[in-house]
Amino acid sequence: MVTNPTECNCRPEAGTPQGFEHGSGQASTKNVDELLDTPTDSLPQGERQLLDAFVELADTLVEDFDLVDFLCGLTERVVALEIAAEVGILLVDEGGVLQFIAASHERTQMLELFQVEHDEGPCQDCFTTGEPVSVPNLADTDERWPLFTTKALALGFRSVQAVPLRLRGTVLGAMNLFLTEPGGITTQGLAVVQAMADIATIGVLQQRELHRAHTVEGQLQSALQSRIGIEQAKGIVAEQGQMDPDAAFDLLRLYARTNNRKLLDVARAVIDGTTAASDLTV
Repeated sequence: MVTNPTECNCRPEAGTPQGFEHGSGQASTKNVDELLDTPTDSLPQGERQLLDAFVELADTLVEDFDLVDFLCGLTERVVALEIAAEVGILLVDEGGVLQFIAASHERTQMLELFQVEHDEGPCQDCFTTGEPVSVPNLADTDERWPLFTTKALALGFRSVQAVPLRLRGTVLGAMNLFLTEPGGITTQGLAVVQAMADIATIGVLQQRELHRAHTVEGQLQSALQSRIGIEQAKGIVAEQGQMDPDAAFDLLRLYARTNNRKLLDVARAVIDGTTAASDLTV
């Protein structure tokens, strides 16, 4: 059994994009100023991917942006950087309870919802303590989170890392990274992930700034309610189009972006029947 899951037992062999070589525990990437001043063609692949990710995510933070779509895109970016196999995000609601908000895959969504339902797991602990939680081998943690560990192993995950979405002393939620092999992520990978989590926090705070009359919690509650409608629409599209939920969600997001519409507005149109799965083909 792991006596202290928050101690990161990182492995240097995998889990970091190419160009993030293992060294003395410090990331070997150039600082931000160097990255911005360096032509992208001359950057190593890993650094170029990371810079592209930050630029794309920054471009998303425009007026009246869609928080759910933004966070879903964030999880997909972390996966694209090959730091983790799958990623999920939980945010706190008005009552101080963690709720599911975004995931890179349907399997991850199931596990995040399982954590919320049973109030146990690394994301719950990360949110409670405000500190990262690293578990290099889930098979060694069955006594800490018996229900979560059994479920995670059954779904094919072998390692997990959770990082907080935090602003000063306030924790807004947590990001979970799941790996299909034991060993965890590297120290460099963890630094990248925490930077991504900070972007997620910025996204939440950006939405607050766009609606100054409301509290952070109120904005989070609105996003969580939006997620419920999106899940309903995803189920309808999946059934109508005879496709899996991941494909249905991708179709909804692509249609919303292509037609410059909010994801929630498209979801509502699907729910009220004015838009069918066949209409979403772009």
